[in-house]
Amino acid sequence: MRDFSLNLPVNSVSFGQVSVALLREFHARGLQPCLFPIGDKIDLHSQDDLKEDFQKWIQSCINKRFEQHSRSNPTFKLWHLNGSLESYSEKQVLLTFHETDQVTPTEKNIATNNKLAFSSSYSKDVFEKSGVEGVEHIPLGFDSNNFSVKNQSYLKNKIVFNLTGKLENRKNHKDAIQAWVKKYGNNKDYVLQCAISNPFLKQEDFSRILNEILESKSYFNVNFLGPMQKNSLYNDYLNSANIIIGMSGGEGWGLPEFQSVALGKHAVMLNCSGYKDWANSENSTLIEPSGTKEVYDGVFFHKGQPFNQGNIYSFDVDQFIDACEKTVEKAKSNPVNEEGLKLQEKFTYKKTVDKILDVIEKL
Repeated sequence: MRDFSLNLPVNSVSFGQVSVALLREFHARGLQPCLFPIGDKIDLHSQDDLKEDFQKWIQSCINKRFEQHSRSNPTFKLWHLNGSLESYSEKQVLLTFHETDQVTPTEKNIATNNKLAFSSSYSKDVFEKSGVEGVEHIPLGFDSNNFSVKNQSYLKNKIVFNLTGKLENRKNHKDAIQAWVKKYGNNKDYVLQCAISNPFLKQEDFSRILNEILESKSYFNVNFLGPMQKNSLYNDYLNSANIIIGMSGGEGWGLPEFQSVALGKHAVMLNCSGYKDWANSENSTLIEPSGTKEVYDGVFFHKGQPFNQGNIYSFDVDQFIDACEKTVEKAKSNPVNEEGLKLQEKFTYKKTVDKILDVIEKL
């Protein structure tokens, strides 16, 4: 194996969670890459089971970076396109995420200055159609260090739906919540648990948006949960549901939804973007998109900018409710999504790292 370096965000958000999972696998293989943490710091507070030797290995990889790294060695980077023109090497493999159906000139230029890879085959196709050559598809894996099936009872005699992801227009939260409360609101047999806090929104703005979504109405069976600082707590949250809702109009993978289905939860999934790489008719109730809509929301997506332009997928509300009803029957018939459990073996970080190392070797 040739020498290589890593440029990763090591923190508690989604990019950081993937980074830590990759680092665990690199460590398990006895590899010793130089590590350049994005932001020049690490934050592992969300990780519950941190072995001392793993932490020492991370620090040793960081400590040696300025003494041993050479720009002739390739670097593997996990980051946004915005910020990836910069590199520590002459050859850089960039694994990134993209959710819309268009590629801007800026995005294309950054893409062509990297060996580009996506976890989503949809994004791979979007960039290849824009003229970017040699794009790789590198699927993510099930994080078995942080997530596991917990055979315990949470909310008895109720069908519990979970809705995840940071609150934003792209994820179609508004349409999903409004449709759900119209069907199940204030029905004691059903619960909707929304873990959709967004650290990039002020609390007053977050509360205002939720009030607008609920049209100033109150529902005793709809709960909005705050940030969960530990992965063990988030694992409990995922395990507490019967059904996961995945109706985002654009995802690079959909980590919470994927982990949920891999834990044996039933799922209502919009058949689009990154979801299509792992959600299928055997492990999910699929809804075909009804069309597309512009992604711009004036908060996280602004029209005319050099990044994140284009459209995301939308869905028909009646089809969503029909899918919810079908999935409720599945959950009542068999609480465990047996096909979903198979994702744990089908997608692993061992396979992800195998692919990363293969791409590096071919540079």
